[in-house]
Amino acid sequence: MNYLEVAIEAALRAGKAILEVYGLEDVGVEIKEDASPLTLADQKSNAVINSYIAPTPFPIISEENKQLDYDERKDWDSCWIVDPLDGTKEFIKRNGEFTVNIALVKQGVPELGVIYVPVTEELYFASVSQKQVFKAVVAPNAAIVEVMEKAEKIGTSEMDDIVRVVGSRSHMNQDTLDYMETLKSEFPGKEIEVVSKGSSLKFCLVAEGKADVYPRFAPTMEWDTAAGQAICEAAGLEVIAKDTNAPMVYNKSNLLNPYFLVRKG
Repeated sequence: MNYLEVAIEAALRAGKAILEVYGLEDVGVEIKEDASPLTLADQKSNAVINSYIAPTPFPIISEENKQLDYDERKDWDSCWIVDPLDGTKEFIKRNGEFTVNIALVKQGVPELGVIYVPVTEELYFASVSQKQVFKAVVAPNAAIVEVMEKAEKIGTSEMDDIVRVVGSRSHMNQDTLDYMETLKSEFPGKEIEVVSKGSSLKFCLVAEGKADVYPRFAPTMEWDTAAGQAICEAAGLEVIAKDTNAPMVYNKSNLLNPYFLVRKG
């Protein structure tokens, strides 16, 4: 079984389910216990993804599945990590900047990742071991053969006179501002520019050379980052945890991520 192709199909079909809800006047917003929003699209996308990946040999960590205690997860060699709708707030705002994230990790390390943007039909997918990242623009009903025909390799770019930092123009916290000050010292004479995007698209910006660095000094969960990390690492970037100064790992006892930094090594 080609697990990357399974993940691609799952992401595309989940995108189709999301778009069906996106067109409704009432998207069924609920508020979860952690105060984050949940919509009918999250639930439908999750059901579609599970129908594709549950038959594989690997267990699943999904934002919308019941979370298992670490005692039940600690001996897993490999697992899927899924966010069926990353950027629910963007979905509710209807700005299009939301994604489907699917990753397969082995011994805590991302092996493959898929990110699909239903509104723009942009699909990113990567195999970390093969060090290859691809992008295709395909409708959510596309067959795998069409995906592969349209897929083009993408990669990072060389930094020019502008250091493009992925961040939020309206919610820039002090840790990120401090980091940007260090960039001014590291790259004297270069302009520091903030590039803003929602959801896991932040990883994609760096992987395809539209940004140079992505500091994330705010809380995220494993399902927010696993697919993006796979795509960035396959593109030759590092995704470094601030607390360990080592690559981020997954299926931890606590699924909350440390602060991290994405950039070239």
